[in-house]
Amino acid sequence: MSDNPSMIPGTPEPNGSAAPLVPSSPQGQASQSGQPQAAGYTNVQQAQPQASQPTQSQAQGQPQQAASSSFGSTQGYSNQGAPQPPYVQQPYAGGYAAPQYAYAPAQAAQPKKGGKGGWIALGIILFAIVFVFTIGALSCSHTVSSLTSGADAFSSMSDEVITSGDSVGVIDMMGTIQYDGSSCSPEGLRDLLKEAEENPDIKAVVLRVDSGGGTATAGEEMAAYVRDFSKPIVVSSASMNCSAAYEISSQADYIYVNETTAIGAIGTIMQVQDISGLLDMLGIKTENIASADSKDSSYGTRPLTDEERQYYQDLVDEINETFIQNVADGRGMSVEEVRELATGLQFAGKTSVENGIADEIGTYDDALGKAAELGGISGENYEVVNLTSTSSDLGYLMDLLGADSGSALDDIDLSQLSAEDLVNLLKEEGVLS
Repeated sequence: MSDNPSMIPGTPEPNGSAAPLVPSSPQGQASQSGQPQAAGYTNVQQAQPQASQPTQSQAQGQPQQAASSSFGSTQGYSNQGAPQPPYVQQPYAGGYAAPQYAYAPAQAAQPKKGGKGGWIALGIILFAIVFVFTIGALSCSHTVSSLTSGADAFSSMSDEVITSGDSVGVIDMMGTIQYDGSSCSPEGLRDLLKEAEENPDIKAVVLRVDSGGGTATAGEEMAAYVRDFSKPIVVSSASMNCSAAYEISSQADYIYVNETTAIGAIGTIMQVQDISGLLDMLGIKTENIASADSKDSSYGTRPLTDEERQYYQDLVDEINETFIQNVADGRGMSVEEVRELATGLQFAGKTSVENGIADEIGTYDDALGKAAELGGISGENYEVVNLTSTSSDLGYLMDLLGADSGSALDDIDLSQLSAEDLVNLLKEEGVLS
């Protein structure tokens, strides 16, 4: 500490040195300004230039060095001489003109020209569009290749159905026909039909269909299960009953449609992508090491040869013949009659009844009544049993996570659980650690 009693160490000054201090007026006496001052020391006041009177350099917008500012009792120190925190200090009001560029509008950034970034982004967008159209092609199709998901990922198998008398079982077949363990898959439909077969109270089954089709092999398998079922099956068509879904439906004993139902679309499609042009544009080189020249023909990294294109056409035609034959056998029509209808196009409900694709315009209730009639149930005293389970949201979540939810969890309403309760429950089931 300095020995000079007129200095307080640490008092800042603009030039970095300590500001000189002089004894203040005795306590209780007024200063020249008429304001009382505390006894002790105070800073020497230095003159400030008038901020309201700009200098010539200020008027021209040039920066000017501010005059040495004072650090009085209101600038860094309280009336008692104690330092004030920075957030209560008054803003600087000295004479200083900001340079003109401080108020100039920001210049917009100019995009860089050239580079492959734009082409790569465009390529990704084009690839996404191709992928979306590929998926869209499966929405009403009888396809050679399949998009598969994990077995039993969305399993909708019900627990044991309890009946108390004559009953009509209902199986919902809504979605893409594929191998996923649901009622839209061969293994799922097989198990549900087996359950109905073994229950003596279930006299008939209604197959509630709303599907645009799916894979050829899954459709063929499911058609066989419907054909081999010993009890009557009646199809109730919702908005769509097309392609592979119709191949399955054609094996039923009776088909109902609505007037606005899209049904039929008898045909088979196989899609081979050729993205070689896109890969070239992106500068991506691919090299396939194959055991035979045509092994990479469906990889999309090169165009098909004429021979390969003809080969795939023959393959599609062969698979489609199985489709046509199944429809002919199921509907009691000749192969020639079905082939004339196998344009790949859909029919509206009324037209489908006229050309033999369906039997009658009718609702879901009409289908239930017809099933009861074909099953030998007299009157309307019969139970309607949904063989396809309707899992709770929690059970669906457990299926997505690959966990065995069990019947107990299927009864829990997910909307009634807090986030903490849900996490604890998933930990108890071993889904989360």
